[in-house]
Amino acid sequence: MIRICLLLAFAFGFAGCSRHDHDHGHDHHGHAHTAPHGGTLVEIGEHQFNVELIFDATSGKLTAWLLDAHAEHFVRSAAPQLEIVTRTAGAARTLALLPVANSATGETVGDTSQFEATADWLRGLPALAGEFRQLNFRGAVFSNVVFSVAAGVPEPTASHNHAH
Repeated sequence: MIRICLLLAFAFGFAGCSRHDHDHGHDHHGHAHTAPHGGTLVEIGEHQFNVELIFDATSGKLTAWLLDAHAEHFVRSAAPQLEIVTRTAGAARTLALLPVANSATGETVGDTSQFEATADWLRGLPALAGEFRQLNFRGAVFSNVVFSVAAGVPEPTASHNHAH
């Protein structure tokens, strides 16, 4: 009798663990994830990863966080920078987002999910559109990833404290 109870508990335990699973064959209309910092999510690949972007036009700062497919977990990277190309005033401009260390999460340059850049030419822009030249997520490389993000500072949320 005890064995049957344990087997049933074990079986139901597995059924309960699939709460985040869903059909990845669906179209993504109406399928949305929440950005942890209140920014704009950019889907990478076929629902494989996300980049969350926050563009503060007042300070001219662009911040990017690398996230998993459901924007629930941060994905650390050893990348020395994330390079974007954008067009402003008819000219192509390149911007390198550099890795950010965070002592609260144990992230270091060379092992972080957060990248940022500040440039005077970003100040006052209502939005920023461009493409990441190359993103490397756990060995998967994505090239020419297009993005668009409106300027604005999201409501303050909990700090960058998160589990990895």
